[in-house]
Amino acid sequence: MAKCQLTGKARMSGNLVSHSNRKTRTVRKANIRSKRVFNPETGLFERMTVSTRAMRTLARKGWDAFKKADS
Repeated sequence: MAKCQLTGKARMSGNLVSHSNRKTRTVRKANIRSKRVFNPETGLFERMTVSTRAMRTLARKGWDAFKKADS
C-alpha cells in the first residue's frame, strides 16, 4: 500500500451512493509519488514516497514544517 512517509497519508475507503441510495464500496487513493528529497540533517538525498501535498509544503515551508508536526 502506498503511504506518504512525511504525512502518513494513505488510501481511504467509503461508499459511492447512487440516486436510488444503493451503496457500493470504493477506495480513494492518495496522490503518492516517488521523489528524491534532500535531508538537511544527514546532508544527503533520500528517495521517499511523498504525497503531492507534502511536496508543495516541502517546497514552500521547508523540512522544518514536518519536524514540528512530529513533535
